[in-house]
Amino acid sequence: MKTFLRHLSLTLSILVSISGLLILPSLGLADNPGSGKGVLMAKITPGTVVDNREPAVLDKDNPQIKAVMAIQNRHSHNLMGIPEVVGTAVGLTDTGEPAILVLTKTKAPFGAIPDKVEGVPAIEKVTGEITAMPDNAKKGGGSTSTTGVWPRPVPIGVSTGNAGECSAGTISARVLKGGSVYALSNNHVYALENDADIGSEVLQPGLYDTRCRYSSSNVIGNLADFDSINFSGGNNTIDAAIASTTTGNLGKATPGNGYGIPGSTTKTAALNMAVQKYGRTTKLTKGTITGINATITVNYGTNKNAVFVDQIVVTSNKPFLKAGDSGSLLVTDDLNCNPVGLLFAGGSSGYGIANPIGAVLSGLGITIDGK
Repeated sequence: MKTFLRHLSLTLSILVSISGLLILPSLGLADNPGSGKGVLMAKITPGTVVDNREPAVLDKDNPQIKAVMAIQNRHSHNLMGIPEVVGTAVGLTDTGEPAILVLTKTKAPFGAIPDKVEGVPAIEKVTGEITAMPDNAKKGGGSTSTTGVWPRPVPIGVSTGNAGECSAGTISARVLKGGSVYALSNNHVYALENDADIGSEVLQPGLYDTRCRYSSSNVIGNLADFDSINFSGGNNTIDAAIASTTTGNLGKATPGNGYGIPGSTTKTAALNMAVQKYGRTTKLTKGTITGINATITVNYGTNKNAVFVDQIVVTSNKPFLKAGDSGSLLVTDDLNCNPVGLLFAGGSSGYGIANPIGAVLSGLGITIDGK
């Protein structure tokens, strides 16, 4: 009798342990591997519905997204005429429906922003004022490794700047042009908002991180080219500049606590894309692309504003970038680390703004020197 009970108990234990693997299709509880919901089905029957379709890519070529972009473009000027509004973008509602995002400095008065535009949901997102992100708030150096002097070749993702200003931004990537090697960053980091001379020295770290003290030993290159920023009301697409350098002065990987070497193949931004960046101030941060085709008014300080179109909006649970992270390369959050954008501005609520990397590379005639 005891032997029988032991066998019965063992049988019941086995049945309990495997019961979680046998979920009938009629219950509709089967999930994809790794989804974390329900349990992976261990068998398939003739009645099982299998959906092998790839999820739609929500980029600018998606028909639904393209239709909403057209509506956004028609109404962006009027929406940005509302005092609190600093930008518009195409994003998604909480239920995944394409929508127009209206980005505001502060919460707009009730009724100021329409619920729908040509039938498309309009959603207010309080980003705070969007500002360019160099670090020049005060004199004094930082204490983290990303702000210090690195042995040559220096990594990407660390402090850099033009010798003509006590400020600091971030080295985006090592890039190639005509067989020569360059460091990529923002115009406002390397070209000082159009004011720096071609050939002026570029440093690592930036002067902000050496207490504004210049040292010739910190020179890693010279300003070679930049795309001018229009501060007179015209539209901009990129805030970018390159400095001539050498492989002996500049490497192509982040520090060891970063994502490593970016891919040489770029990727177009898409809604819900998981992304990451490594920058001088906040180092490695991760986020999600929540807006594309954004039109943004960016504050460069001292009453200098510039309008940027076709921008990428990144959202994170914590600040995605802070002052000094300007120039960080936005890459996919996977093993490929495909470049997606060049970060240059952000808001106070965890938002980051990036130029599309394709426009940066074509505008300056460069390619990413990556893996």
